[in-house]
Amino acid sequence: MSWYRNTVWFVKGLREYTRGGYESASKHFNPADVEVDVAGRSFLVTGANSGIGKATAKEIARRGGTVHLVCRNRERAEVAKEEIVTETGNQNIFLHIVDISNPKEIWKFAEKFRNEHKLNVLINNAGCMVNNRELTEDGLEKNFATNTLGTYIMTTALVPLLEKAADARVRQQVVLTEQWAKAHRNIHFSVMHPGWADTPAVRSSMPDFYERMKNSLRTDAQGADTVLWLAVSAEAAKLPSGLFFQDRQPVSTHLPLAYTHSPPEDEEKLMEVLEEFSQKFKSVSPRM
Repeated sequence: MSWYRNTVWFVKGLREYTRGGYESASKHFNPADVEVDVAGRSFLVTGANSGIGKATAKEIARRGGTVHLVCRNRERAEVAKEEIVTETGNQNIFLHIVDISNPKEIWKFAEKFRNEHKLNVLINNAGCMVNNRELTEDGLEKNFATNTLGTYIMTTALVPLLEKAADARVRQQVVLTEQWAKAHRNIHFSVMHPGWADTPAVRSSMPDFYERMKNSLRTDAQGADTVLWLAVSAEAAKLPSGLFFQDRQPVSTHLPLAYTHSPPEDEEKLMEVLEEFSQKFKSVSPRM
């Protein structure tokens, strides 16, 4: 019976993350939530040259926002920027070349950005799904360096700038979101699951899964919908900071019967370790 219940939950959960799950959930969306003018507000989107990041940046640009694209590959980033400017008519699109797996590079970028720009919304979208163990030039495991430490440093470095902004918002990973929401009451933190979308990362990192599911995967725009909603809607800001979202609704951070809860002391230890790592790389970063 336990095996059966777990199987039912798995199938149900998988279906909710597909295109069909989005189409079902979207019947309850209020289109007016994202039909807003965000001219004068500044948004930074990491990993914005493709997939969900580019779709998010494009929709923000359509609404008049100033968008900073933070990308690793200059050639692909230039193409993405041109596409966004051409399709939206918004000229306030700026490109920054940063490798989110390189902590020294992030510190250098963030210190310069703080001195030159304002920021209302930080969208930590960049991530990787490396199947085989890879180390960065700093000796860090690449998934950790990109998805966890990179997100931590980018947010930590830009929090002082966000603290100055009205209605400041951030999106990133679950434990970090919960911990930062407690520490920074003037900033609205949130994290979301985009569902399974047809993105370059899914195609390259999960080829077998992609082949089985490609006809059911969400589009980039569908995967980006909740990111956009969290970034621009007044309704999202009315909800408590630190929540985890799926299809514009706060949901549990743990699947039923998954038994994945972590004790508070482990989460606090994670934050301590990340702070130690981040300061280590900050101390050796070049002076601006």
